[in-house]
Amino acid sequence: MMVMSTYQNGSLGNTSLCFDHHPNSCEKLIYPLTFRIVFYFITGGIVLLTLFGNLMVIVAILHFKKLHTPTNYLILSLAVADLLVGGTVMPPSMLRSVETCWYLGIVFCKIHSSLDITLCTASLLNLAFISVDRYYAVCHPLLYHSKITPIATLVMVVVCWSFSTVPALVMMFPLSSNEESIFYQDDVACKGLCMISLTPMAGLTTSLFYFYSPAFIMLCIYLKIYFVAQRQLRLIHNAQAAQKGKKSKMTTSISKSERKATKTLTIVMGVFLLFYAPLFFYSILIPISGYTGSPQLFDVLSWIGYSNSACNPIIYAFFYRWFRQALRNVLFGKIFKQNSSRIQLSAD
Repeated sequence: MMVMSTYQNGSLGNTSLCFDHHPNSCEKLIYPLTFRIVFYFITGGIVLLTLFGNLMVIVAILHFKKLHTPTNYLILSLAVADLLVGGTVMPPSMLRSVETCWYLGIVFCKIHSSLDITLCTASLLNLAFISVDRYYAVCHPLLYHSKITPIATLVMVVVCWSFSTVPALVMMFPLSSNEESIFYQDDVACKGLCMISLTPMAGLTTSLFYFYSPAFIMLCIYLKIYFVAQRQLRLIHNAQAAQKGKKSKMTTSISKSERKATKTLTIVMGVFLLFYAPLFFYSILIPISGYTGSPQLFDVLSWIGYSNSACNPIIYAFFYRWFRQALRNVLFGKIFKQNSSRIQLSAD
């Protein structure tokens, strides 16, 4: 998520101009050829992994009827956000990071930056709704199917994506012509620059409202889930000791499945917060301190955040047996066979 107060090209190494014949061109930092090749290779690998992994998640959940559950619909929405990050945000960012100049124009700068904000916010809100889903599944299992219905899940997804577009729309279409320079700077600082410029108060408010507040709420929900799950484990253990009947075994099996799903999605949330927290902290620190931030450090932190979109399918593959089986069916073309959507995938 690209939010900074001051963004200037560095002066280390060889420099030239982004636009040789422009009187107000930004400086261009020229990296060694070896560095550029390595950077393109690493970031290109992240892009391909993001696209492939999240596409597999989307295809698996849409195709296999066994995976048509409220939790998986929210995972699907998260995968769509991650896929769009890999397809629309990462490639221009890769070009900007290596070339240290923005050559795609102010209009595409607005589109790219707005998509960056929208998709980051959508991912976070999807995770917030997933935490609500897990809360009812673990803490109130008897109410789960009455509260987390397909309609309720659809409302969550619509609210998530609608709310995510608000800050991007405000930045792309400011209420007055004078507000545009508050958010986007191209020729204002120098030609060849693409950034979002926020006042210290606006940057702090945006980060608190769209990152730290949802993150704090999610952490509180998962902490509540943890304590309830621990209490349920003790109750199940006592029930098993008192009765070895079929009903007790079924209860244990269902509880184990929900606990594993909750554990996996907690890891997904934790990885997201871990990857994006440094960028949001840096984005707050720069405008408050008045320090001119290093574009190289900002690029590193941005790519750490972007790479989160490639991590979620890896987490699913590691923890979910159904995802591994669905992935094999997709890769070997079994989804094109008749009635393949009804293939029974193993429960976790």
